[in-house]
Amino acid sequence: MWRSIAARSKQVVARRFCAIRNSKVSTPSQTSSDFFTATATSFYRSPRFLSNFSANPSDESHVSPLGSGDNADESESWEKGFSVGTGENGDTNFENIFGIEDGQRVEDSFGFFSVDGESQMNGTIEEDGKVDTEEQSFVGLGQDGSFGEGDEKQEIYENNEEKLENVLSLLQSRVDGSLESSLDNMNLNLQEEFVLKVLETPLVAGENLIQFFKWVAKKPGYRVSNRVLDALVLAICSDLRKRDAYALWDLVREIGVKESGTLSVESLNELICLFSKLGKGKAALEVFEKFGDFGRTPNAETYYFTIEALSKRSFFDWAKSVCEKMLHAEILPDDKQTGQIIAWLCKGDKAKDAHDVYVMAKDKNICLPQSPLKFLISSLCRKDETVKLALNMLDDFSEEEERKYAIKPFSSVIGGLCRMKDVDEAKTLLLKMIDQGPPPGNAVFNSIVQGYSKAGDMEKAKEMIKLMENRGLKPDVYTYTVVISGYANGGQMDEACKVLSEAKKKHNKLSPVTYHTLIRGYCKLEQFDEALNLFHEMKDFGVQPNVDEFNKLIQSLCLKALDWERAEKLFDEMKENRLYLNGITRALIKAVKELKAEAAEKEEARIAA
Repeated sequence: MWRSIAARSKQVVARRFCAIRNSKVSTPSQTSSDFFTATATSFYRSPRFLSNFSANPSDESHVSPLGSGDNADESESWEKGFSVGTGENGDTNFENIFGIEDGQRVEDSFGFFSVDGESQMNGTIEEDGKVDTEEQSFVGLGQDGSFGEGDEKQEIYENNEEKLENVLSLLQSRVDGSLESSLDNMNLNLQEEFVLKVLETPLVAGENLIQFFKWVAKKPGYRVSNRVLDALVLAICSDLRKRDAYALWDLVREIGVKESGTLSVESLNELICLFSKLGKGKAALEVFEKFGDFGRTPNAETYYFTIEALSKRSFFDWAKSVCEKMLHAEILPDDKQTGQIIAWLCKGDKAKDAHDVYVMAKDKNICLPQSPLKFLISSLCRKDETVKLALNMLDDFSEEEERKYAIKPFSSVIGGLCRMKDVDEAKTLLLKMIDQGPPPGNAVFNSIVQGYSKAGDMEKAKEMIKLMENRGLKPDVYTYTVVISGYANGGQMDEACKVLSEAKKKHNKLSPVTYHTLIRGYCKLEQFDEALNLFHEMKDFGVQPNVDEFNKLIQSLCLKALDWERAEKLFDEMKENRLYLNGITRALIKAVKELKAEAAEKEEARIAA
């Protein structure tokens, strides 16, 4: 309603101006400057919207002359169509209706007054007071001062609004019969803005929007523009419906092949992202591979969304292929997205390819988040051939604050170096950690102690234990166990027992693995009495022998010592502890027993003979 009142007000203002302009021609004594002075004064003295405004020039009711002096007549003539009363709601300012700001000249606000008082009105006003064609279109007046084109345009606008509401009502409801026939009956004027309004309206089923778009595209003379197609893609992608997504892709693929360049990269990215959210990695890859056919070049977001869609479905080989194309094009997304790509590749056991992404990001001065970097280092340490790459990446933790929280990647690298039997390099890194951080813990020291123990270099292993104690760390049961294992593997059982005694002093409860290591060493040397003594000593230090311990000791007694008597005693002990011995080991005891009995009979027969 306010828009209509404002438009009608402008029309009457224009007619008043024409009347005064004619008066100016017949009365040369009146100056244009006087006229505009009176006009401006009249506007600024009328503080409310004029509900009693009259569209009839002869209507002089409710007029309050505000002019004074020589300009009073002109002011009165100009203001006959104005009222100083209130508007419909009693508080609507005249200035607000016409968009006049405080202190702004009225003629500047309306746009058809010039500084020198001549009419502009997007055209000219002739001396006879007639308004030219361009002005008529602007103010909606005919040559006779009546309303003309303005009312026609208003009627057209209202008709378009009504048709838009009819179309939306049709698309938002269930269509009985053919949707295309219903649209044909509406006799629509398909302009781009009209189509955009339909596509951008929410709460319209995606299936109906696609049918509406197809119907529009079939109309003679209508050419699908980028804006319209982008609006359709955005509308469908806002609603996660698998059926609509595939229908949209079929439509987009058809348009892209017929009209290369119509599709925008952003629309294709939205489609890939939609398939990613739906968990359709293959469909997302199909859209990606069609970029060349559509005459488009993938950008950073294209690669990111495609790799995301494939990684969600664990298609890591395809994700690796897309990543290689991204690196070949020398395109990377932002730091967070690049870090996410690295994490996905590491998850798919593609650490080497993830490292290639890291190298390019470093060359492009992209500062990656710490989390994916740590994940990458840990992944590289899983294979011997990539441990050195992880070692070089540790230099990225140059700041003290960064190194402080980087204990896990440093530990992973040291573990990888020890696994590669490059224990000296691991020790060098350990000393660097002591000097620069992060401070190493028991796990780091244990890795190096284990590395030296496996290599048989027990002196260096003991040196690491001393360094560990000097830093205020207490060697745990695992530390002693790996040292015992090193001595036992070398046949130095006396040294192993000394380490065991030291472990007993510092720990009340030992590990089954500790005793198992020593028992295995004694059995290897066929010192079964010592092995049995350790076996029964386990209970005194809170370690209960399990089925595996019984089983291995029984097998050693049977196979190496042929001592079925002690093996059978251990079997009876297992029964008391309600432990189950597998059939193979029980059969082994029986076989050794029978073999010994047969050998004894033969010996007796030989002596008797």
